[in-house]
Amino acid sequence: MAKNNRLRDAAVKIGSAVGRVEGTAHKAAYKAAKAAHVARKELIKLTKQVDALKRQLEKSTKQLRRALK
Repeated sequence: MAKNNRLRDAAVKIGSAVGRVEGTAHKAAYKAAKAAHVARKELIKLTKQVDALKRQLEKSTKQLRRALK
């Protein structure tokens, strides 16, 4: 009987450790996904800013060429 209890106690400890590790891994994956989402939004925002600056540069270049003619 005592042997059975020790085996059960060991199994409980192992199961608890596995559960803690899985919880930690889940939290880390959630944080990584959230960070990736924020980075993606920032990249989209920066892309829009670059496009706007590109259009502005093209417009300024066109005006400068007209002025130099």
